[in-house]
Amino acid sequence: MTTPTGTTVEDDSVLVGSTSDLAGNKPAGLLGRTPGQIAWSRFKRNRTGVVCAGIVIFYVLVAVCAPLISALYGKDPYAFYGLRDVTLLDEFNMPLGVNGGMSGEYWFGVSPQTGQDVFTNIIYGVRTSLGIAVVIVIVSTLVGAVVGIAQGYLGGKFDYFVGRFTDLLLAMPSQLFFIAFTPIVLNLFVPLNKETPTHIRIVAMWTVLSFLGWMGLARLLRAMTLSLREREYVEAAKIAGASSRRIIFKELLPNLSTTILVQTTLMLPAMVTAEAGLSFLGVGMVSPTPDLGRMFADAAQYYDTDLAYLIFPGLTLTIFVLAFNLLGDAVRDALDPKTIQ
Repeated sequence: MTTPTGTTVEDDSVLVGSTSDLAGNKPAGLLGRTPGQIAWSRFKRNRTGVVCAGIVIFYVLVAVCAPLISALYGKDPYAFYGLRDVTLLDEFNMPLGVNGGMSGEYWFGVSPQTGQDVFTNIIYGVRTSLGIAVVIVIVSTLVGAVVGIAQGYLGGKFDYFVGRFTDLLLAMPSQLFFIAFTPIVLNLFVPLNKETPTHIRIVAMWTVLSFLGWMGLARLLRAMTLSLREREYVEAAKIAGASSRRIIFKELLPNLSTTILVQTTLMLPAMVTAEAGLSFLGVGMVSPTPDLGRMFADAAQYYDTDLAYLIFPGLTLTIFVLAFNLLGDAVRDALDPKTIQ
């Protein structure tokens, strides 16, 4: 366009078109992204997080498909192959062959005394540990979220008395509590003179571990809710006549969901480890139920003569816990709005 003075100036439509068309629509490359898209983009740049996510997904698939894997492999985790085949164990009931009897038929070898297949015991042990831990994490997260948000939002005497009860539970030595109260819970379902079924043991572990698993999340959400309830948008919702239910679910919970998700990803490996610890100490899963903690307890008696029996479940549990912890860190970084990548 030429001005009356003879100076040439670019057309406004051309300038506008450099960032948008005449209708004001931005090009696809400049469209705004949702918080979820931004978090996903950050997460994909974290190579450690992506690798750990793949490992965690692999473990979940192994746990879910354990019966199918066992059928294709051709072994039963409950079968005592050493008592059927005299060529698997020596006169001291120790595995024959190298590395605990590893072979093309028994990939990870067999266990001492009974000759159970180690490979199928590990995949079913992952299934047991994950199945128990997932339920505990779900229950603990729900209880922690409800209690923590209620404390922070309601305040007053409710916050005081619930807070003191939480302090009391936090003061209890958790490991000693788990060891002492698991047999008590078991006896509530089954008399001492009868054998305890596996599903009763699982329910007992759900109960005991969930009872002391929610306090950390509750304390964290309480502190965050105390801060959020003073924000302008919460005050505006109250003035507009919004109910407490709407304020909690529409105003507070969306701003707490990131914290809940991150804490959940960090809680799961801790519960897997706790479950394995109880089984190792003899108050969790017992033989012949496949469990990583029980395998540790059995292998501890033979580490000097059959180290392979200890290595395989040890590596399985270590890799899973490490991968899930690193995944939790990656998720936290991806969801942190202060992160710049």
